[in-house]
Order: sequence, then structure tokens, then C-alpha cells
Amino acid sequence: MDKRDYYEVLEVPKTATAEEIKKAYRKKAIQYHPDKNPGDKEAEEKFKEAAEAYEVLSDPQKRARYDQYGFAGMGGAGGFSGGGMSMEDIFSHFGDIFEGAGFDLGDFFGGGSRSRGPRVRRGSDMRVKVHLTLEEIATGCEKKIKVRKLVQCKDCNGSGSADGRTETCPTCKGSGRVVRQQRGIFGMMQVQSECDTCGGEGTIIKNKCPKCGGQGVIRDEEIIPITIPAGVAGGMQLTIPGKGNAAPRGGVPGDLLVLIEEEEHKDFVRQESDLIYNLLLDMPTAVLGGQVQIPTLTGDVKITITPGTQPGKVLRMRGKGLPRIDQYGRNYGVGDLLINVGVYIPEKLNKDERKLIEQLQNSPNIVPGAADKKNFFRNLFGI
Repeated sequence: MDKRDYYEVLEVPKTATAEEIKKAYRKKAIQYHPDKNPGDKEAEEKFKEAAEAYEVLSDPQKRARYDQYGFAGMGGAGGFSGGGMSMEDIFSHFGDIFEGAGFDLGDFFGGGSRSRGPRVRRGSDMRVKVHLTLEEIATGCEKKIKVRKLVQCKDCNGSGSADGRTETCPTCKGSGRVVRQQRGIFGMMQVQSECDTCGGEGTIIKNKCPKCGGQGVIRDEEIIPITIPAGVAGGMQLTIPGKGNAAPRGGVPGDLLVLIEEEEHKDFVRQESDLIYNLLLDMPTAVLGGQVQIPTLTGDVKITITPGTQPGKVLRMRGKGLPRIDQYGRNYGVGDLLINVGVYIPEKLNKDERKLIEQLQNSPNIVPGAADKKNFFRNLFGI
């Protein structure tokens, strides 16, 4: 189904506080939780939808990008970050919120605790900046960047064990979690928490790898190829899944977050998908017309200037701008090149030039009339 606005999903205003967003998510998660709606695919999708909305709106940086760029700054085609949370991730995230309030999900929904199993560690995300020219943005491009990050230890294949063996944690018996009794708002509750002995992994290492110290990861350099889709803009962020820091002992690697920065162009100013070029004409060409050469992103072209072209006129070259990109990161159409026309009035004249101008000074077609003045300022300033 089509994505809905995240604020609409949680039924909160765009001015909602972090606490209001959290409360709204709890309400939706309880309403559509699979344990309360067994076999209901629509409820499951709404449960995932609420989790995705909360995952973005609860993070100040993600929320700011979403408020500015919509889904184009969050996720969709072309490598953008965004949805795709697994049910395991959702249950883990949802459970943490309710356990923080002092009760267990299984008791709340009535049917025993949902077993989450041993903890699977996730590597941290990394953020890098990529500088792009307008020419690169117009066509899309490939970049290769060198990053220094945590990678899997080759000596132990990421296990952290020198001999490849691990032992079941004696405290949690391999579950990665321990259960304790706690008094909550509904009376005595069973609350699960991460096992302190094994860190939630369910296993312990006796013979640690000497190279990585039992972590399964070391710091090293890696060259990562990045595909930049056409039409991106400064401030957008792309996500390269699994190219962040490796996780300890065979966990899930983090993501590489690529922040787009635009380089200033010598000729053009960007206005969304349109480009603006300021053309300064000499007086004879503005009066008599002619052809002038202007730059585009694909090379110089000649355009015709009609006689009597006024300063402030805007010429439009359709399809000579940048690719348009929708909220899902998909390209549709191309912007235009807008040419702002100015006319250069010389400040210094030699004797002969001054004489020529003086000869024209009283010519009826040179001196503007009342109608000319009115039309000029209306066209230039809209007044």
C-alpha cells in the first residue's frame, strides 16, 4: 500500500512533543499488536507502519530530515534510508518501551512473554559526506570512498574465539535474558532483562582471540563504492545497508549513511530542479537582437535574443535543468534552465562613444514614454 504521512499514521500534529509521539505509538502498537489480532494481515501491516513512523519521528535528526524532505530524505528507491523494519526489530523496540514503564509485554497481552532469544548485536552506523557537482547530480554517478571502520577479524572469522568454540552462559542458560519479579502498575509483573554475564548473547568465550581481544572485530580501512542517483540535493542522506561498522562476534553490521553536499557552481544557481543563469547583455545586442552563447550542464548552446529585449526578462530553456525526484526517491521529469536577462550600462566612455550616445539622446525611439515606463517596471518588479 502507499506510504502515509508518519504524523497521520500516529495521529499526532507536526508540533507533537517526543512524549506525545511515544504515547501515540504505544496506543497504536497495543491496538494492532499481532497477539491481539491473530491472523489479521491488515493489523500486522498497521503495526509495522506505526513502528516505522515511530522509528523516524522519535529520532530528532531523522524527524528533521523527514520534515524537510519527506520520504525522499528517509527511504525508498535509489538507496534511501527508511522503512523495512523486521518484526523482530519491532518487537524488540516495542518491548523496550513498555518494559521501561515497568511491566512485561507477555503479561500485558495475556499469553506469556514473547521469547526474543539471545541478543544479536548490531554494528553502529557511520556517516560520511560526499561532495557533488551539479553535473554529477544531473546524471547520477559512482563514487568510491575510503573509510576507516570496524571490520570482521579474519583470524577468528568474527567469532572472537581463538579456537572457534563458545560455551553456553551459565546464568541465562543460553537465552540471553533473565526474568525477575517486579511490582508494576498492574501488580506483580515478570520483567525480562538482558543477562549481565553474557551481555544478552547467550554464550561466553573462554579462549579469546589475541588479535581482536574476543570482540570479533578490528579497525581497518575499506574502499566502498557508492551509487548516487540523479537528482539528489544537498542535505539528503543515502543509506548503504551493511557497510557501517561490523558488529562484535558475528552480529549484524551497521549502515553507511551518506550525506549529500552540493558544490557551488560557477555559472548556475539551483532552485529545486531548475537552474538559474544570469545573462548580462551589451546594449547593442539588447537593442538590435542577435545570438549569444550560454552554458548548460551538457555544453554551451546559442540562443537568439530578440530586438528590444528588456532587462529583467526571463528566458526559459525546457529540460535543461536537473532531474526531479519524488518523495520515494524516484526520478520523474527534468527541470528547466531559467535565464535572467540583464543589460550592461557602461560607466566609462571615450570621446567618440559619448558623442554617439549624445546623438541618440533626443531620438523619439530612444527616450521612454509614459507607457514604456509603466510596462518596464510592471515587468521587472511586478508593480
